[in-house]
Amino acid sequence: MKTLLNIGIGVLCVASAVVLALLPWLLLIALVAVLGLWMAFSRRGQQTWSVTRMGLATIPGRLGSTSVVVIGIAGVVGVLVALLAMGEGFQATLKQTGSDDTVLVMRAGANAELNSVLSHDAVVQIEQAPGVLKNAKGEAIVSPELVVVASRPRRSTGLDANVEIRGVGPQVWELRPHVHMIAGRKFTPGLRELIVGKRADEQFSGLEVGSTIQLSNQTWTIVGTFESGDAYESGMWGDGDIVASAYRRGNSVADVAVKLTSASAFDAFKAALASNPQLKVDVQTTREYFSKQSEGLAKLIRIIGSVVGAIMAIGAIFGALNTMYAAVATRAREIATLRALGFRGGAVVVSVLAETMLLALLGGAIGAVLAYLIFDNYSVSTVSQNFSQIVFNFKVSPGLVLSGLHWALVIGFLGGLFPALRAARMPVTSALREL
Repeated sequence: MKTLLNIGIGVLCVASAVVLALLPWLLLIALVAVLGLWMAFSRRGQQTWSVTRMGLATIPGRLGSTSVVVIGIAGVVGVLVALLAMGEGFQATLKQTGSDDTVLVMRAGANAELNSVLSHDAVVQIEQAPGVLKNAKGEAIVSPELVVVASRPRRSTGLDANVEIRGVGPQVWELRPHVHMIAGRKFTPGLRELIVGKRADEQFSGLEVGSTIQLSNQTWTIVGTFESGDAYESGMWGDGDIVASAYRRGNSVADVAVKLTSASAFDAFKAALASNPQLKVDVQTTREYFSKQSEGLAKLIRIIGSVVGAIMAIGAIFGALNTMYAAVATRAREIATLRALGFRGGAVVVSVLAETMLLALLGGAIGAVLAYLIFDNYSVSTVSQNFSQIVFNFKVSPGLVLSGLHWALVIGFLGGLFPALRAARMPVTSALREL
């Protein structure tokens, strides 16, 4: 019963999130439906549709000016979606790296693996904590890990960049069963051998299977390439004791990755470590840790994207204003004639706004499609909090496309509002004298 209740609550939460995300579009669809019914069944609505249809019919005769609106808004939406897709892709890569039943234990106050240090005694006590899953041999499924960085030339530029080297424990394969070899073999414990993540192999030169590299004045052999589908693909793995010896770290490690019996065992495990006076550690699920790693950069990208988009949107609004003012001026006599025949100013306002927003929607759709075709799954890398490169793909999600279309409609509304009001307030006698 409790399980069914939890499932029901989960479904309700997901449904609520979907409805909230789609609420602006549901309201817009409802507004369009009401407007359509009004145009179809009321006299003023039919007048409005007649004026709107006449305005849309004149678009082919002024393609040059209307293309300014479409191209300008397409540029705004394309740039905005592309920038936000960078943050979306980075977040997605790091979020899928962790899980709720694996835990990362680091020194208290450390915000990244690179600046955390744990002693051998601490590792032993962590292994013995309640809630740790054991394998068939009765061994705790934990991986004491050490993270260091090394400089390697990038394939694209030949310039050096940092690549992460992770020394792992013997139970790492049970801890992370999703990691599998796609070329070569696993490293042999006790030897200076490394396996390379698929993304790291793509980004850095000299990491092919069978090649050798110099690390800390020692020669290491690349014996395999692995795939994991997450941020681990951006680094290299080797035996933790050998990596620690090469970098003179003694018996210390950076952190301990732990496999729990289940996600529900997290609270008991964390409480046991917190109550141990010999340990000064922070405990968090790997999902939580990697999500936090992405928050700062993703927030910065959103801010930059919004600022750049706003600046470009101002230019697009002025472009729309000029275009629609020119369109109203060329149709001055036509609008004045319609108003002299009894058409209300509201019909003129709606027709001009409808024309501008349709052009804006077209521009937004073009920009979103171009952003998707050019940038979706485009591979780039950035520096993580471990000062090493994390390779990820841009992700143009449906949510970003909808956000871009929101911007397009707002630009279209603001760009068409003042020309529409001018057209509605235009004195009939003055407009009839226009050439």
